[in-house]
Amino acid sequence: MRGVVFDGKQVQVVDDLAVREPGPGEVLVAISAAGLCHSDLSVVDGTIPFPVPVVLGHEGAGVVQAVGAGVSHVVPGDHVALSTLANCGTCPECDRGRPTMCRQAIGRPGRPFSRGDRPVHQFACNSAFAERTVVKAVQAVRIPKDIPFSSAALIGCGVLTGVGAVLNRARVDRGDTVVVIGTGGIGLNVLQGARLAGALRIVAVDANPAKEAVARQFGATDFLTSAKGVRELLPTGADHVFECVGRVELIRQAVDLLDRHGQAVLLGVPRASAEASFVVSSMFLDKAILGCRYGSSRPQRDIPLYAELYRQGRLLLDELVTETYPVEDFEKARADAEAGRVARGVLTF
Repeated sequence: MRGVVFDGKQVQVVDDLAVREPGPGEVLVAISAAGLCHSDLSVVDGTIPFPVPVVLGHEGAGVVQAVGAGVSHVVPGDHVALSTLANCGTCPECDRGRPTMCRQAIGRPGRPFSRGDRPVHQFACNSAFAERTVVKAVQAVRIPKDIPFSSAALIGCGVLTGVGAVLNRARVDRGDTVVVIGTGGIGLNVLQGARLAGALRIVAVDANPAKEAVARQFGATDFLTSAKGVRELLPTGADHVFECVGRVELIRQAVDLLDRHGQAVLLGVPRASAEASFVVSSMFLDKAILGCRYGSSRPQRDIPLYAELYRQGRLLLDELVTETYPVEDFEKARADAEAGRVARGVLTF
C-alpha cells in the first residue's frame, strides 16, 4: 500500500508499505483524507526529534475496516476521525478527565508498519499518511457520514488543539479580550474558538496581510501585521494571548501583551532546546504562562461536539481546507505549507 515515509534524510511516497492486522483493543482504518500539519514538517526538519523510518501524518479520517477483540464502540463501515491520544483510560489522569496527561500516551512510538522485513515507526500513534493504519480503539471516534472526509480529518489535530486551547485550557469567557499570534491552521481554530466562547475583542496578528480576510472569517474583529499595534487596540493589554508559531521572540511578545491577570498560552512548537525569557516582575499581577498539549482535549467527547457544531454551521471546517492533493503530490503540498500558501492542505487517498 501507499504511504509517506521519512527515513531521516528524505521523504518519499512509497507503495510497498504494509501494516499489521489490529490486535485486541485496536482498530484498522482505511484513510480517506489527512491534513498536512506543521508538526509533520517539524519531524522532517528536526524540530521534533523522532525515530526513523517513520510514516508521517497525524490528522486523518476514514472508514473502519476491522476491529480487534474487545472493541465495541465502532464497527466496520463506520466513519471515524482519528486522534493522536493513545491514552490508557485507567490511570489517575485519564480517570480525572485529562487524557492528554496520560503517561501511556506520551513518548511510546510503536512500529505497526513494515517495508519488506524492516519495521517502520508510527508517528503520533497515528500515521495518517498511509492508505491504512492501526490505532488504539480510544483514538477512533465515530462521526456522522454526511461530513466530508477532507473536513472531518482536520478535527483530529487542528481543531482539537486550537479550539480546545480556548475552551479547555484558557477557558476564555464571554467579554474577554483575545490576541492570536499566527493565523495558520492552529491560529484560525483559536480564532473560531474565541468566537464560540463569546470573546468581545479578538485580535489576529500575522505578518502576511493576505491572511486578513480568512482571519476575519474565522472570528477576528481586528487584524494586525505586527504585535506593536496591539496596545493601540487594547491599551491595558489582553486577557488571553495565544502564541501559535513557535518562535521564542513571539513568546516574549505574548507575555508582554498581557493585561493584569492575563495568561499567555503556548501552542507553537519551537525546537526542543529552545529557551524563552520574560521580565519576572511583570508576572506578579496574577499573570500566567500556560503550556497546552493537544488543546487539553478529551477526543471521545470533543470530536462529536465539534462535528455537531460543524453540522449546525457554527464551526468552520470546509473553509480551512485551502487545497486537496493526491498523496502522490506530497512534495507540492509540503512546499505550499512551508511557504504559507495554504491554511491547511489535505492529502487524499
